[in-house]
Amino acid sequence: MKPSNQPDFTHRDLCDIAVKWLQRPNSAGGPGCHVAVSECRTGWTGEIPDAIGFRAAGFEDGSIVIECKVSRSDFLADRRKSHRVSGGVGNWRYFLAPAGVIQADELPQGWGLLEVNRRGHVKALAGVAAYYRCGYDELREQTAVWRHEADRDREQFLLVKVLHRAGNPETANRNLQIAFTENQRLKQRVNELTEEIRSDRLRRFSKPPRNEQATPRSTTRSVPCEL
Repeated sequence: MKPSNQPDFTHRDLCDIAVKWLQRPNSAGGPGCHVAVSECRTGWTGEIPDAIGFRAAGFEDGSIVIECKVSRSDFLADRRKSHRVSGGVGNWRYFLAPAGVIQADELPQGWGLLEVNRRGHVKALAGVAAYYRCGYDELREQTAVWRHEADRDREQFLLVKVLHRAGNPETANRNLQIAFTENQRLKQRVNELTEEIRSDRLRRFSKPPRNEQATPRSTTRSVPCEL
C-alpha cells in the first residue's frame, strides 16, 4: 500500500525519472548510460519498454531497461507478460515504483527494484544498482549475477528508429567531425599565442646582462646664477 504522504506520480512522471536515473553517472550512483529514451517500440509488435538506456564504456556495457509502475495492480498485471520471464530487451532490468508499491520478494527472477520517494529521488533496493557504491570486485561479481541475455534484434530496431526520428545521422556525424577539427585547430592556435605571449614577457622583463653597468646619476649641484 502506498504511504499516505506519497505524492501521486503519473506514469509519465516515472518515465522521466527513470530516464534521468539512467543518465546519472557512476560517480553519482547511477548506471551512466550514454543514450536513454522512454516508451520506444522494439518492433512492429511486442515490448515497449518504459525506459531503456545503453552504455558503452568498457565496463558494465550493455542495456538497462526500466518498467515504471504507478500502482500495485499495474505491477501484478505486468508480471504475466511473456517477456518478463524469458526473452525481452535489457541486460539489466528493473521495476521502478513509488515507495511501498512493490516488495523486493515479489520481483521476477533477476529483476531489480528502484524505489521513488516523495521528492522523486531514486533508491535501488534490488539489482546490480544496489551495489554501485561497493568495491570493484563485488560490483563486478554482481554485474554478472544480475545480467540477462538481451534480444539484440529488438534493441537494434529501437536504436535505428530513434536515430531516424532524430534526423539524418550522417549530417549530425559530419557536423560533429567539422566541429572537432575546428576545436583542435583553435586549441593549437591558443597554445601558439600563449607561447608567444610568454616569450614576449620574458624579453621585456628579463634583467640586463651582468657585465652591463648602469649609468650613475649625476651628483653635481646646480649653482644659481648671480647677476
